[in-house]
Amino acid sequence: MSSQPDDTSTMPRAARPRGWLRAMIVAPLALIFVAAAFGFVGFLSQLRGVEISPPRNADGIVVLTGGSSRVSDAMELLAAGYGKRLLISGVHPTNDANDISRSLPDSQQLMHCCVDLDRSAVNTRSNAAETRRWVRERGFKSLIVVTSNYHMPRAIVELSHAMPDVTLIPFSVVGDKWRDEPWWTSGGTLRLLLSEYVKYVAAEVRVRLDVVGLDPTSEVVEPRPRQPATAQAN
Repeated sequence: MSSQPDDTSTMPRAARPRGWLRAMIVAPLALIFVAAAFGFVGFLSQLRGVEISPPRNADGIVVLTGGSSRVSDAMELLAAGYGKRLLISGVHPTNDANDISRSLPDSQQLMHCCVDLDRSAVNTRSNAAETRRWVRERGFKSLIVVTSNYHMPRAIVELSHAMPDVTLIPFSVVGDKWRDEPWWTSGGTLRLLLSEYVKYVAAEVRVRLDVVGLDPTSEVVEPRPRQPATAQAN
C-alpha cells in the first residue's frame, strides 16, 4: 500500500518568511507604543493639579496667552510683588493695553506702569524668542513663567533653551474643568493632552538636535527686534 507525501510538512517552511516579516513589523511598533505610553505617563506626572504660589520672587514675570485666566493670574502675581514687571506674550495684534484693562478693571494702574505687551509671538517657540529679547533688554536673571498646567512642560523646554542663563520659576494655571473632573473622563481633555504631548516630544527632539547643530528648522527667522509695546512710556 503506497503512501501519499505529507504536504503539511512544507507548511511551516512556507509560512516562516511571512512570520519573520510580521515579527519585524510588529515588534518595533510594540516598542514604540510602549515607549510612547511611558512617555505620556511621565508627561502627565509633570502636570500640577492645583495652583501653588511661587517659592520666591523673580526679576520679572511672563505669561503666555492662549488659556483662560492666565493673564489674570499673572496680574495677581505682579500685584503681590512676585516680579518687577510683567510681559504678556502673544497678544493679538489688534488688542492694546486698554482692551486688557477693561477685562481686568482692578489692574488698570499696574497695566499703565509695569506691563509690556508682545504682539509678535504666534507660538511657543516665538514666545520664547520674544521673552528672551525682553529679558535681555531689562537685564533680568530670573523669571516666573505663567501658563496652563498642560502647556508648562513645553513652555519650559522652549524658554530654557532660549535662555539657559535665566532661572525659570513655573506657575501652572489650573483650569476649572481640570479641577472638576478627572482628565480621563473627558474626551476633549484627553485629546488636548495627547496633542500637547506630541508637541512636547517634538519640541524636546528639536531642542536636542539644535544642541548638536542638527535642528532642521534652525533657519526659521525670528520676529524682528523691537521694543515691547508698553501701556505708557517708561
